[in-house]
Amino acid sequence: MANKKKTKDQRNHVVATNRKARHDYEILDTYEAGMVLTGTEVKSLREGKASLAEGFCTFYRGELWAEMLYIPEYLNGSWTNHAARRRRKLLLHRKELVKLERRVDEAGFTIVPLSLYFKEGRAKLEIALARGKKEWDKRHALKEKQDNREALRALRSRNRRAGVV
Repeated sequence: MANKKKTKDQRNHVVATNRKARHDYEILDTYEAGMVLTGTEVKSLREGKASLAEGFCTFYRGELWAEMLYIPEYLNGSWTNHAARRRRKLLLHRKELVKLERRVDEAGFTIVPLSLYFKEGRAKLEIALARGKKEWDKRHALKEKQDNREALRALRSRNRRAGVV
């Protein structure tokens, strides 16, 4: 059989993203963590079903765990099916774990999941060291985003009138 090259879409398939995290938190540093999953969890993820909206990460006995990630039960699973919101272990290098644990012990820092995807056949979770935003920070960020969008729109319409494509 001929070996078929996988396209980039097949190698890095994004299953779920946490768009609200970038709104609610100031992202300071990101990491890519492997996940310890059962077979039915992987099959459910391959169907493209997951939610990171309520997820967070905690340290327990020196290990990093992802909690409240929603991976629904696999429909064709039997008695071996997993719990939808169970605690899942994250795999990082020891140096990264120590660095993260020190920063989380400081006041105001937390670890939030940003996206869940497959990379070369393995499930990965992009996590971020983050600091919570205040309400006025969120309003300011939305206003800035809206202003940028309006400025781009004005430039586009001006260029269209001038005949620049």
